[in-house]
Amino acid sequence: MAHSPNMTMMFIALLAQTTLCFAKITNGGYLYPQFYDRSCPQVTNIVRSIVAKAVAQDPRMAASLLRLHFHDCFVKGCDASILLDSGGARNVISEKGSIPNSNSARGFEVIDEIKAALETACPQTVSCADILALAARDSTVLSGGPSWEVPVGRRDSLGASLHGSNHNIPAPNNTFQTILTKFKIQGLDIVDLVALSGSHTIGNARCTSFKQRLYEKTGNEHTDKLFAAQLRMNCPQSGGDQNLFFLDNVTPMKFDNGYYKNLMESKGVLSSDQILFKENQESMELVKEYAANQDMFFQQFAKSMVKMGNISPLTGFRGQIRRSCRNVDG
Repeated sequence: MAHSPNMTMMFIALLAQTTLCFAKITNGGYLYPQFYDRSCPQVTNIVRSIVAKAVAQDPRMAASLLRLHFHDCFVKGCDASILLDSGGARNVISEKGSIPNSNSARGFEVIDEIKAALETACPQTVSCADILALAARDSTVLSGGPSWEVPVGRRDSLGASLHGSNHNIPAPNNTFQTILTKFKIQGLDIVDLVALSGSHTIGNARCTSFKQRLYEKTGNEHTDKLFAAQLRMNCPQSGGDQNLFFLDNVTPMKFDNGYYKNLMESKGVLSSDQILFKENQESMELVKEYAANQDMFFQQFAKSMVKMGNISPLTGFRGQIRRSCRNVDG
């Protein structure tokens, strides 16, 4: 039976669309910015207003909310597992007690406030995982950084992974290759690594995350000597583990490219930051580019945040929309 040219073209177009659909599924599901346009059109305004209020009260909160999204996505995907408390009907063991999160992850009350407002406006509609992604974008913008359209449609996990939190999240004392490997496991590359590390242009580090190298003969070779002396003043060899130090002490509250300029001057606070400029030629070149061109950094940061936000999301009928971000329903 002969087919007309029009029929053939329609078949090719349909085949192309089908292939795209399967590609989307392979990449983690259907996330798109308009997901809540009908079911909860006020979601963006509600999240933005509460994040703005929280950051106005505590400027550190911007970095904390951004970090929550990062620490969530690197464990089981972007599924709000980091928000779960221990216990409940499913005997959850919370990720909040992991080494990367204990005594440092914060912002949970802000997420609770956003969730409560959304449950009032549109009950059991917006996932906690999407709240984390939207709050991370708004925190960046409120600090002077770039904006981007956040693809949404994630659902929330039914459990947590303490082991994953302890092993999947890059640590301040990891080697460059270990950190890059942890990114690659999540489908992220060296460009994403250097760009996303730029989030350290805001926020603080606890002394316990970098003091070890301050007092070791081999730990300081990549750090400016005067800067290392300043760090030691705030981080004594004994005690003071929870003392805070700005990750970018030049413009600590402004989301800019100052982080990369600091690395070029050997003034990275964390070892995991400074090695981006010292131990790999490709990452060194990226640091130089972002230090010289803030627009380039902003563009890549936005792209990499969208890419990170698409790590293994739960979609369709998987997971659930929690009524409380701290507990699994049922």
